[in-house]
Amino acid sequence: MSRLENYVLKAYNKPIRECSDAELYRVLLDLVKDLGDGLPKHTTKKKLYYFSAEFLIGKLLSNNLLNLGIYDEVNNELIANGKSLLDIEEAENEPSLGNGGLGRLAACFMDSITTLGINGDGIGLNYHFGLFQQVFKHNNQLAVPDPWITEESWLNRNERRYQVKFKDYTFTSTLYDIDVFGYHHDKRNRLRLFDLESVTGDIIEEGTIHFDKSNIEENLTLFLYPDDSDHAGNLLRIYQQYFMVSNGAQLIIDEALDRGSNLRDLADYAVIQINDTHPALVIPEMVRLLTERGLSFDESVEIVRNMTAFTNHTILSEALEKWPMSDLDEVIPEIAKIIRRLDEKMKAEFPGNHAVAIIDGHGRAHMAHMAIHYGFSINGVARLHSDILKDTELRHFYDIYPDKFNNKTNGITFRRWIMDANPELADTLDSLISPEWRDTADLKPLLEYKDDKAVITKLRAVKFNNKLRLKKHLKTSQGVDINEHSIIDIQIKRIHEYKRQQMLALYIIHKYFDIKNGNVPKTPITILFGGKAANAYTIARDIIHMILTLSQIIDNDPEVSPHLKVVFVENYNVTHAQYLIPAADISEQISLASKEASGTGNMKFMLNGALTLCTMDGANVEIAERVGQENIYTFGRDSQDIVNLYATNGYNAPDYYYRDRIKPLVDFILSPGMLYLGDEERLRRLHHDISTKDYFMALIDLEEFIDVKEKMYADYEDHDNWSRRTLINIANAGYFSSDRTINDYNRDIWHLEQEHQDIKE
Repeated sequence: MSRLENYVLKAYNKPIRECSDAELYRVLLDLVKDLGDGLPKHTTKKKLYYFSAEFLIGKLLSNNLLNLGIYDEVNNELIANGKSLLDIEEAENEPSLGNGGLGRLAACFMDSITTLGINGDGIGLNYHFGLFQQVFKHNNQLAVPDPWITEESWLNRNERRYQVKFKDYTFTSTLYDIDVFGYHHDKRNRLRLFDLESVTGDIIEEGTIHFDKSNIEENLTLFLYPDDSDHAGNLLRIYQQYFMVSNGAQLIIDEALDRGSNLRDLADYAVIQINDTHPALVIPEMVRLLTERGLSFDESVEIVRNMTAFTNHTILSEALEKWPMSDLDEVIPEIAKIIRRLDEKMKAEFPGNHAVAIIDGHGRAHMAHMAIHYGFSINGVARLHSDILKDTELRHFYDIYPDKFNNKTNGITFRRWIMDANPELADTLDSLISPEWRDTADLKPLLEYKDDKAVITKLRAVKFNNKLRLKKHLKTSQGVDINEHSIIDIQIKRIHEYKRQQMLALYIIHKYFDIKNGNVPKTPITILFGGKAANAYTIARDIIHMILTLSQIIDNDPEVSPHLKVVFVENYNVTHAQYLIPAADISEQISLASKEASGTGNMKFMLNGALTLCTMDGANVEIAERVGQENIYTFGRDSQDIVNLYATNGYNAPDYYYRDRIKPLVDFILSPGMLYLGDEERLRRLHHDISTKDYFMALIDLEEFIDVKEKMYADYEDHDNWSRRTLINIANAGYFSSDRTINDYNRDIWHLEQEHQDIKE
């Protein structure tokens, strides 16, 4: 009797084929948890603690089966009994613990940390409703709670509890763990998620994500990134961040003491990686805890400095958190006092250098500045991003701490983004270059087949099958029908002006006019968007509204709809991504140069055989270097031009808006059809913003973007050459494995014991 059959009989006393998908999901959950419980946790002296506000882990069943080495065994047995693992996974809720690239990166990193045999846990919060569930109504984004936690989840309650003291409250936390398995590895790490038992969804207004932000006892871990457009929202963010870091810091100290630390040698037992600025309060909290245990302030500061590293993920000033000291005094006065002492200590060392102050002249504490001064490493996440940090945004810090700065180009886990998301391509690679790539991420041997017609035809067939999968998925999940024979052109990412979804929408208007004028594309085109706009980010929500209204106009036009379709995927998440990315022909990476730190969607698309259309921004630069300019499509002003324009206020939107090729496209936003189907206030606001401000310069690159997209669509018609170039992209994707990234972090920053180093690039 097989393992699965045995579990099914114990649970339901009937054969596999008579079980429902929900019953089989519960059985597989128990099976995986039991196998995981049999794996020991790491016990090395020094341990990594990866602090992140987000861990966008996605559904875990298939990924865990893969990493435990039983995917084929389970899948084959299910098929033999007339069952589908894909259907069974529909019973699994996607954990709503993150939103965008930051959280997905953290999830990939946890997978790679465990796969490489590194002792390291993730530290975060157990959000009950995540960011929100995105619903479209009347062409608008609505936000409703996303209640993902059920009895059948991957959360394991831990008995460890801590007290966290605020000015007006003392809370006792509850800890939940999610096991993290490495690929074919015999030990496990954990995602440690702190929560508060008094938190309840009962305080949320029905059908919304609104709640009393001042009721901290009941709202602390309700939502990721609660709206901070008012004072109460700002305070709640501080409550959340301090709750996360205080619990995590107490856990670090307890575990280090258990392993033999005397606290003065704490940096020999623990290293903290701060993922962006959200966990930066861990620095003063660790100082507080060490001084509370009898160490001097200066000694505590040096210990913390020697164990803390900071990853910067942005150059957008609004994304680098700055908390008013008055707010910190209101929530965590003890920590505010320590931040003032840290600021005084820094100012004594660098007198008169106001640019590097922790507390600025407006009484705001800069979290990034504190992390740089009181950490030993600062890294960017793509070579261009790291250079911009050193040359411009953080130049004052680089001048005083040049040895702290380093680059760690982001990566993605191949387990999730090809083995799980695109199993047919994974099997094809096995047959062509051997399964060794699954351990090494070395896909370069595939280049031997770049002129083999049978192989490139096979890759085209794999792509078509993935388009069929996407077609079925969209029909089931959203009731949308797409043409599987069309070019699949995708932009999926958080909705933000710098990512320039509005520029792609203006191209769609161009294409709409072009088709109306009789220039019908040889192959139909399907353009898909996915992503959420922060609920308080009005212009981003206006962009969503414009795209949804535009898609409705196209669908209603019998001249255009057979040749062009626009789909906005509702509630975009990891599950949707695993269908979208393998099906894509074109990867839209069109951020304004200098504004995207790295991107990881660009890597996922590349790995799955899409050709990239991009500005030379973030990791696009490194992708272009690896695949060659003939195998990528680039356009737009370079990063230095853009930096100079911002520095000199040299960009004037009307100079571009009034150009003959641009004005009709922008003005279409206010055309009768758009106003009839859409919301006039939203459309007029967006039109005014683009034509008069355009802060992220969609118009500056628009004409070249149109020309390059037209060339790309024309090039697609040479199917063999297109597929040859997709092969070259896949073959050069190995560098962008998160295993390589984590190997680099460990070699240069963490210096932890590591059991596996199979990475070839």
